[in-house]
Amino acid sequence: MLKIIAIGKKHEPWVATGIERYQKRLQRPWNIAWELLPHSPFDSNNARRDESERILSRCGADEFIVVLDERGKLLNSPALSRSLSQAFTSNRTPTFVIGGAYGVTDALRSRANLVWSLSPLVFPHQLVRLILVEQLYRAQEIAQGGKYHHE
Repeated sequence: MLKIIAIGKKHEPWVATGIERYQKRLQRPWNIAWELLPHSPFDSNNARRDESERILSRCGADEFIVVLDERGKLLNSPALSRSLSQAFTSNRTPTFVIGGAYGVTDALRSRANLVWSLSPLVFPHQLVRLILVEQLYRAQEIAQGGKYHHE
């Protein structure tokens, strides 16, 4: 099972449709459990601290934490697939973190096993959710030798 912890409200309808499309195709252990946490009532650094603390409280010691951050490491799809396959082989739950508008704290970033950038561009959180789920489906297909991904 994969876990996605995201700050923000439920999926917008246009995002929900796209997420549903890819989630239906995911097979164990690649299926997803979502944890949507509300935005912090604070601003700036206080919001970042509050949200990061709530995220960290939901991360187990044995989880393989992946923080999505535009300043993180750029990975291609096969590299992502290998990282996730290694986590599954080690019996570690891959847990993806999509922080709030102010990002995450250094404490959360340092707890991460991987800080991953989808792009140096900044995307809206709803769009990141959809891109992430598509990439997880792609990673599954690569790991299983499927035809979805083309080199």
